[in-house]
Amino acid sequence: MSDNTGTKVKGQSCRLPRKRFYRARAHSNPLSDSHFPIPICPAEFDYSHHYPYFFPSGGEDHKNGSASPRKVRFADIGCGFGGLLVSLSRLFPDTLMLGMELRDKVTEYVKERILALRASNPGQYENISVVRTNSMKYLPNYFGKAQLSKMFFLFPDPHFKEKNHRRRVISLQLLDEYAYALELGGIIYTMTDVEELGDWMRSCLEDHPLFEAVSEEELEADPVVKLLTSATEEGQKVARNGGQTFRAIFRRIKFEEE
Repeated sequence: MSDNTGTKVKGQSCRLPRKRFYRARAHSNPLSDSHFPIPICPAEFDYSHHYPYFFPSGGEDHKNGSASPRKVRFADIGCGFGGLLVSLSRLFPDTLMLGMELRDKVTEYVKERILALRASNPGQYENISVVRTNSMKYLPNYFGKAQLSKMFFLFPDPHFKEKNHRRRVISLQLLDEYAYALELGGIIYTMTDVEELGDWMRSCLEDHPLFEAVSEEELEADPVVKLLTSATEEGQKVARNGGQTFRAIFRRIKFEEE
């Protein structure tokens, strides 16, 4: 079903939240101290709270026939208002996905949006959720080694001043953590409308020994690539204004010793 503004389920209104009631700054300082609960380790992440359809009995996965429990496989870092998560949910209905957002009001909006979509579309959108957290500090608290198959970094804060480049969500140091969380063959998607930042992210990925660029032929066949601009609120804004986007999409590879 479409992501409509309102419907009725069992006589109750299931309206999607309105962004005007969740106003927030465009970006937050990832180096500042924020107070929110985080799991001590990935095993402590409460799947039954975020995905009750798949984990109805305190964390046991009743929807998965395999012996190994289902885990989050896609992570949208700085998920914004959740547009990509919603579109990916329809494309990969059996894959668990988690949006990570630092801004409290934006996180609350995404939570309400997902709940409304679940209520108005029974059985759908059960595989997506969101947490308020700082992924630059706490990513290893949520994901184990080689757990993820896709990570998204779309339209991140450019932090234009050179002294603030250490705040950028893509760096050689942080790529070590992302490589740890990604399985071999996993894909990292980055996109921005700031050319300098696009060059920065591509350069960091090219310089890291655990990533290689995905070929254009593969990108053309990847249905996710089309969503990077069309499904995200920032991407839609850039398209409306006739702006350019700059993407860098790389694959996690095995380290080759010289």
